[in-house]
Amino acid sequence: MVDLLFSQESMKEIKAIIQAYTSAAGQGLRAALVTVVHVEGSSYRRPGARMLVTEEGRLTGAISGGCLEGDALRKALYVIEKKSPMLVTYDTMDEDEAALGFGLGCNGIIQVLIEPLDPHDPGNAVALLESFASSREDTVLVTLFSMQHRGSQPGTCLVSKGGDLIFPGPANASYYHQLMADVEKSRLARQSFFREYQSGGEHITAFLQYISPPVSLVIFGSGDDVDPLVQLAVMLGWQPTVVSGKTGNLPGGRFAACGFFNGNQAWLAAQTADEKTVFVVMTHSYRSDKDCLKTVLGVPGRYIGVLGPKVKLQRMLAELEAEGVAVSASSVNNVYGPAGLDIGAETPEEIALSIASEIQAVLAGKEGHFLRNWPDVIHPRSETMIEAVRVDAGRVNTG
Repeated sequence: MVDLLFSQESMKEIKAIIQAYTSAAGQGLRAALVTVVHVEGSSYRRPGARMLVTEEGRLTGAISGGCLEGDALRKALYVIEKKSPMLVTYDTMDEDEAALGFGLGCNGIIQVLIEPLDPHDPGNAVALLESFASSREDTVLVTLFSMQHRGSQPGTCLVSKGGDLIFPGPANASYYHQLMADVEKSRLARQSFFREYQSGGEHITAFLQYISPPVSLVIFGSGDDVDPLVQLAVMLGWQPTVVSGKTGNLPGGRFAACGFFNGNQAWLAAQTADEKTVFVVMTHSYRSDKDCLKTVLGVPGRYIGVLGPKVKLQRMLAELEAEGVAVSASSVNNVYGPAGLDIGAETPEEIALSIASEIQAVLAGKEGHFLRNWPDVIHPRSETMIEAVRVDAGRVNTG
């Protein structure tokens, strides 16, 4: 099993791929989707990284730091012509491959699946991505491939969104019932993992990718220091929303990149907060900050950042409790004040970086240490372990 964020493919990248494919299809251009489906050892991008290739050579997304894209482009053009999926192995530990320009310095073996996209197929790989791209429900995306019979690649074939099966996948396969059980396991555990289904002489590997909704960032305030945080959130693929009681001094289009609510009550009436919703209180008014803190203390979410000194936050919490507001230990545990990691931030842009970094660390369950002091590899090798499952005459044996 792997960490929650290992499989959380950038929704920003997915949406860019969907947009690029829609544009290409509208122009009558053929395309292929390139997906990193497995990694052994180290690599710049992890399983779930994707790239769209059009027949005119346009690339959207990335599968490496730039070293594999050229060769993947050539192979994708071949796949587009042949209309047949292809599994490609890049061994960045191999000196011969390094000499050919595939050496990433990451010391890993990367399995890349290239799938042609049929615009007439409602279940093509990009159509599956589109089926959940705007959803705030947990999703499991299944990509099947064979490292044994490289000429036969089932590809991306199944989407389970919020527990409902959107695209059913290989219903006639001998391993289908075990696959469905693993899909539900992935969804409930909120984790990605790999399985190899063995039935007779058939060996099919499944990449079950858990994809959580993007971070929903709700910012209370409308000062100039809100802008860098909104811009950074958009860059990260988060969904920012600004809640402010001041509208008269807001330039037109200033918050065009995000949602906007005039006042806490307006936001409360429309909000649908979940575990991926985080809050930052930065109105620069003690009374307003206190009102905003009162608003979000009882709302689902794992992070509430409050700008300003710790003594101010302690005073607000004490006053709220004295006023009869339920201030539970669990809700206070989600409050971070002063907001942000200690990176020496001074300017609005640096403070935005500090807050966004703390949010990322909290959601990932990390402490924000220097990676150079980390005693082990960044991504545990267990993340990409393939567990073999034998499917024989209705019985399932793991081993």
